[in-house]
Amino acid sequence: MTVFALHAIGNPTGTRMIEIIRGDITKLAVDAIVNAANSALAGGGGVDGAIHRAAGPDLMRELSRYDGCPTGGAVLTKGYHLPARYVIHAVGPVWHGGSRGEPELLAKAYESSFARAREAGDVRSIAFPAISTGVYGYPKPAAAAIAVRVMRAHEDEFARIVACMFDAENLSLYTHLLGGNKTENDQI
Repeated sequence: MTVFALHAIGNPTGTRMIEIIRGDITKLAVDAIVNAANSALAGGGGVDGAIHRAAGPDLMRELSRYDGCPTGGAVLTKGYHLPARYVIHAVGPVWHGGSRGEPELLAKAYESSFARAREAGDVRSIAFPAISTGVYGYPKPAAAAIAVRVMRAHEDEFARIVACMFDAENLSLYTHLLGGNKTENDQI
């Protein structure tokens, strides 16, 4: 797993940073990982399926208590067999060309994730995938800009915010948006 630690532009203290990691979010030793969930909270493909497989069947049992989650919302569960104590299941929008409130709903999914993390009371580190950019078809450059904007807004509330990218395109987009001095190492 490769780690790129980038100081976010506009952080006057320079004490917090948003990390960009290309790798498997289910392997991260953070307090909470965010799942790009569907509104039924029923598991699926991509990162959602990977998280469900790694966490084990207790995750689905806990999620069965919910009647779903609206687009832009998020719910918190235990992490079960994951290194992370919690999973925050955020429902991003399906891309329909941008005229159905997709930017606002995507920002709300990130904001809802941070809200669930604060409500847990013991989350100091949180990792996000690129929500809605897989089968939901959200254009990656626009999604990355929204994600980075929201992450920056919460940078001082958490000891560690991680953008965990699965593909080189998102890695490049996040790296460009965060700017700063890139350092590379193999530790998480």
